[in-house]
Amino acid sequence: MRTAFPVLSVVAVILALWYAACVPMNAQWARDQAARAGVELSATALVTDTLAQQRPRLPAPHQVAAELWNTTWVEERHGRRGLWNTGTLSNRSLIYHGWVTLSATLLGFAIGTGLGILLAVGIVHNRAMDLSVMPWAIASQTIPILALAPMIIVVLNAVGITGLIPKAIISAYLSFFPVVVGMVKGLRAPEAMQLDLLKTYSASEAQTFFRLRLPASMPYLFASLKVGIAAALVGAIVAELPTGAVAGLGARLLAGSYFGQTLQIWSALVAAAIIAAGMVGLIGIAQRITLGRMGMAR
Repeated sequence: MRTAFPVLSVVAVILALWYAACVPMNAQWARDQAARAGVELSATALVTDTLAQQRPRLPAPHQVAAELWNTTWVEERHGRRGLWNTGTLSNRSLIYHGWVTLSATLLGFAIGTGLGILLAVGIVHNRAMDLSVMPWAIASQTIPILALAPMIIVVLNAVGITGLIPKAIISAYLSFFPVVVGMVKGLRAPEAMQLDLLKTYSASEAQTFFRLRLPASMPYLFASLKVGIAAALVGAIVAELPTGAVAGLGARLLAGSYFGQTLQIWSALVAAAIIAAGMVGLIGIAQRITLGRMGMAR
């Protein structure tokens, strides 16, 4: 409860500000409609109208929640293409689009994590890699992913690679960097006295790595994994934009922007936030279990 109260307090403040922002954002449409009808809106009627418009500039939180419900449970349970009627997920459902994005995210995260750990080990143990690879890894993150993603998609499509792999590559591109930085910091965390002690025991490089450097890097690894999984999700969503709104949360965002469906846009954004929070939470659980068994939990 001690950790939940601050989070709930921040959420409550965000919702209050969100509701307050809906009134000025949607008021002009309500006034225009009232002027065409020749009526004058009271303050109460204006606020009520701004929170219940069908295509608002800024949807209210309860409208986004209703859209999420309608495009998940209602669509799959009662929709013509839903899971209960066809046995497969509806392509109109956020569950389907969320799974498309999640699959690319997880594959890209696995690739990025593996690559990041390997690069970090090489950087720590090889001076040449430290002086050459690390600056390139830092410089790679200065390239805007919005500019890079279409080029990767087009080039891979030209050589016949489509579907999950291009999106996973873009996710890996964003997720490997936090892992590299975190693992380099973690592998270098042991103090000089600890390293000297192992040398007095005639410990090999492998023994020093697996018995000292790797355990010491675990807190840094899990912290970087939390950042990396969120970055991988962003990469998967961005990678879906150049594909022409086929499937995924990125496709929902793109289709919503085409047709001015702000409810669709916001519901996709909230769904992405829920997925990201869930994945970060799972990594946090794994962190507590792992560090607890290692005797490193706080």
